[in-house]
Amino acid sequence: MARNKGQKLWKKALKLIPGGSQLASKRAEQFLPELWPAYYEKARGIEIQDLDGVKRKDFSFMGIGSCILGYADPDVNRAVMRAIEKGSMTTLNCYEEVELAELLLQMHPWAGMVRFARTGGEAMAVAVRIARAASRRDTVAICGYHGWHDWYLAANLGDASNLDGHLLPGLQPAGVPRALKGSAIPFNYNHIEELEKIVAENEIGVIVMEPMRSSYPEDNFLQNVRKIADRIGAVLIFDEITIGFRMNVGGMHQLLGVDPDIAVYGKGISNGFPMAAIIGRRAVMEHAVLSFISSTYWTERIGPVAAIATIQKMRKYNVPEHLVKIGTIIQNGWKELADRYDLRIKCSGIPPLATYSFEYGADSLTLHTFVNREMLKRGYLSTKSVYVSWCHKKSDVRKYLENLEEVFVLVRRALDKNRVSKLLSTPVLYGGFKRLT
Repeated sequence: MARNKGQKLWKKALKLIPGGSQLASKRAEQFLPELWPAYYEKARGIEIQDLDGVKRKDFSFMGIGSCILGYADPDVNRAVMRAIEKGSMTTLNCYEEVELAELLLQMHPWAGMVRFARTGGEAMAVAVRIARAASRRDTVAICGYHGWHDWYLAANLGDASNLDGHLLPGLQPAGVPRALKGSAIPFNYNHIEELEKIVAENEIGVIVMEPMRSSYPEDNFLQNVRKIADRIGAVLIFDEITIGFRMNVGGMHQLLGVDPDIAVYGKGISNGFPMAAIIGRRAVMEHAVLSFISSTYWTERIGPVAAIATIQKMRKYNVPEHLVKIGTIIQNGWKELADRYDLRIKCSGIPPLATYSFEYGADSLTLHTFVNREMLKRGYLSTKSVYVSWCHKKSDVRKYLENLEEVFVLVRRALDKNRVSKLLSTPVLYGGFKRLT
């Protein structure tokens, strides 16, 4: 495939913007080096039109998990357009933030107060600041990926590989003050003994974790984390920025039966419009007024209006039920194709965040790059994860799997002929967080 307008613009962007993009997860080299279209002209449903006018179905990250209802959802867009017409920012506050606060608290009876932000990373920084103020202790135990801020990357000051098991390997703490060394200590999911060791050796004031990501909790893991937090007087924060609202209209912790002291939401609660919420117990959240936590654009109108419209639509149509159903079909389809063609793949994740990976050692990234290229030819933005949306229908999945089967046949043939290294004429995709400039 010839280099497209998107790739030409991407090469230009690399010279003008450090890393090429504002988001590491949108870097073209993470999908298909030298061939990924990189930029879009417009999008609706699950269809994206690139700068060359080519339309493709998105069976990858759907706006990096932000568009649960699909791109340019008409109901959410109408609500946003009304907000814009009425004025999205003034000296006074928008009343919709109170409406959204009431809605979220009604959904979370254990909580008593809410703060809002506009992105997941900053919302986590707010949550940790509040939790530290409440516990009056600085050191944080962490499990999972929680963004780019100093409090989190401090975990890599002592050992640059500390966070490698927490979603993104290779995260560098350059620019993070060395004085923060030891202030964030990671533990692995379902390893309660690691957390026990951390709290025995440190004055932990905050425990931050995703309630789950790719694996379900085992042996009452979350219940035991809750007990440890209560025992040592630490504030327990559940990061639900990615997983929240996908299995139910609310938090995954509600299905797992463990309430945190603070829950943080972002991404899908507003269907692509910037919005994030920090929900917490009143006794904890009241400490927010003791610390300076304030930002002009946290008071704009579009975010709350989009969130209200998104949540209302998800409730009306029971969107999570659809996400689970479609995600399960996709996961089962991957497994059936792998069995049919004797391919070693591993499927993981909850159905709405379905993921598979080739299990062929050093050849795995080459195979994933090849699949992305071949699916791009066939009209799909594809990677090893599918973040399911309301607009993914059974007919879309059927066609996607039919095309993927054609590609898996080629993968099987390359493996049989020991020609995996000959599959690509372009570089292999980057498997983690790597510098592009």
